[in-house]
Amino acid sequence: MQHEGYTLRDLQFWKIVIGLGFASIFIFAAMYAMQPLLPLFTKEFGISVSYASTAMSMTTIGLIVGLIVLGFFSDRNGRNVYIYLSLIGSVIPFLLIANTDSFLTIVILRFLQGFALAGVPAAALAYISEEIHRQFTSVATAFYIAFNGLGGMIGRFMTGFIAEQASWQMSLYILSIFGTVLFVILLLILPKSRNFVPSDTTFKKDIEGIAFHLKTPALLIVFGLGIVLQLSFTGIWTYLPFHLIEAPYSLSLEWISYLYLAYGFGVIGAPLAGWLAGKFGLRNVRRVGVVLLSAGIGLTALSPLVLIVVGLCVICLGFFTAHSLTAASVSKEATHHKGSASSLYLVSYYIGVAMGSTLLSPLYESLGWHGLVALTALLPIVYVGMIRYRRQKN
Repeated sequence: MQHEGYTLRDLQFWKIVIGLGFASIFIFAAMYAMQPLLPLFTKEFGISVSYASTAMSMTTIGLIVGLIVLGFFSDRNGRNVYIYLSLIGSVIPFLLIANTDSFLTIVILRFLQGFALAGVPAAALAYISEEIHRQFTSVATAFYIAFNGLGGMIGRFMTGFIAEQASWQMSLYILSIFGTVLFVILLLILPKSRNFVPSDTTFKKDIEGIAFHLKTPALLIVFGLGIVLQLSFTGIWTYLPFHLIEAPYSLSLEWISYLYLAYGFGVIGAPLAGWLAGKFGLRNVRRVGVVLLSAGIGLTALSPLVLIVVGLCVICLGFFTAHSLTAASVSKEATHHKGSASSLYLVSYYIGVAMGSTLLSPLYESLGWHGLVALTALLPIVYVGMIRYRRQKN
């Protein structure tokens, strides 16, 4: 007989929520740790902006592969083991990266690290849905997603700050220590699965479910929006250090790292979006989020640094509003195989990360910051406009 699940009154509830929350902080900090370091890599290794950006995009590609592979095995072998392996498997590449003088080696290790990073997101939400009482799963999920945003902010801020004060290698050592300590703590406190039921679905059936979603126009639109939103968001944050490290700003990495604190507006944006969507409708609030994202990007084209900072805050608020509601719309559009539909949205989301990290580099190198801003600001507006036009026509 299955247990009904832990409630807010149970200590195990908080062990799961806080444990997975800190695991999420580490995973997303590790994923985005290299973003503020890219200008350093171009100088230290004598490489192009495009090549430096692969330290981000290859991690994302590894993550995409990991989400598919580890998600499949997690459904069959349990949740806890993949959470543990994800943490320790993400620490080891950091230690190796900090001790290599080859950028190609860094890129290869970042791909492997991306694969390992996928273990937590591939298993965490399923673990929550199985072990937390259904009345409180939304609370636990909201906490988990909020920790995602904190992880991205901490990773970006910490590595840039420490690289300026000491070295970029030291920032990776500190992240490694955090990940190792967290691995040990979770081994001790994370409750064992009590409601996990191994899936007997074949890999072929999983692929058939994915293929079905890829033939559903409504879902393809949602997946496409995930790519577009993340492409614009990641593109701005990836090339921001290159823009601000040059004249007339000539900011140090320490000062640039402070700008990543604007990411905290995303922690506000996601729960606020859910509340507003209940009052004004998901699509209406999502459109507002897209407009805010594009408007914020537009502000970063202006010269005064204060307006760039304001723009970054607006970008984060708009992006997380639009992203959280786009993710929520997946389960509404999917009639069945909802799990694979959610996985596909995650895959499309991280495809956007990879594209925003590397594919935009030729645009930045040829047209500069203003060319990048023009594309990333217009793309979400144009895409949402096309969606609306299609719906009105039908």
